[in-house]
Amino acid sequence: MSLATFPKKRLDIIIEAPALNRLLEQLSAMGVTGYTVFPALAGHGYDGQWQRDDSFNDASHMVMVSSIMDATKIDAVLEAAYIVVRRQIGIVTVSDVQVVRSEHF
Repeated sequence: MSLATFPKKRLDIIIEAPALNRLLEQLSAMGVTGYTVFPALAGHGYDGQWQRDDSFNDASHMVMVSSIMDATKIDAVLEAAYIVVRRQIGIVTVSDVQVVRSEHF
């Protein structure tokens, strides 16, 4: 059995936890109907290595928001997300993905 797949875009945003609600409000305002939020536990980047356990407050915690959407939405959603992300520590990536149940996105 071979399942049909459909092209979509995946948007991943890693951002400081205190900015999460503002980001989710922007995504909702742009009609993003689904996303998942993951805790970011550790990493290594421009400023070196970090671990969530090393921080003493929620302000320094990072989260990742991941959403899959139709390609026709991605540019507008990126502009809306950038309103929040531009003032925060964070990373935004967009990638091409294939999904099985197109109607869910």
